[in-house]
Amino acid sequence: MHYFTADEHYGHKNIIQYCSRPFSTVEEMDRELTRRHNEVVRKGDVVIHAGDFTFNGKERARLYMAELNGQHIFLRGSHDYWLDETAHEIWQETIDGQYVVVCHYGMRVWPRSHYNSWQLYGHSHGKLEPIGKQWDIGVDNNDFYPLSFEKIRAIMRERPDNPNLIRSTAPNSDSSIGVKSAAQH
Repeated sequence: MHYFTADEHYGHKNIIQYCSRPFSTVEEMDRELTRRHNEVVRKGDVVIHAGDFTFNGKERARLYMAELNGQHIFLRGSHDYWLDETAHEIWQETIDGQYVVVCHYGMRVWPRSHYNSWQLYGHSHGKLEPIGKQWDIGVDNNDFYPLSFEKIRAIMRERPDNPNLIRSTAPNSDSSIGVKSAAQH
């Protein structure tokens, strides 16, 4: 199973005030984020973290990771100074027939958005309205839980199509690109 999350900000005391998080201390926040993560994620699951995992250095990041279930893929966000230079900013994969694009930042268009691909993002802490098949996977927008692919699929069923979706208008057209066949010209 794939899970998606962003903007945990482990060890970041000021995020509690900045985002009005319901925690008294950074230790309480870190414990609750870990508890909720491990409540839904199992050891064999894959977790895509779309940036801002922690403000801390590599050693502290490793300690947080050791407490979390799952196999982790970390994308670079605004504050991931602990990641090395080879860390990616975008993750793209087809899961159960659905093309998914994950980035720390919300995009107006993204790879294959014109084919109704999904874009999952963070950074905005629940304050950026998604367009089309987009969703803010940050913890502030999702009751401090990572979201499973199945949960995201249910969300996307209720979301409108992407604004740049290419639609077929002719009965014998190539539906993936909306172009009439040569016989129709």
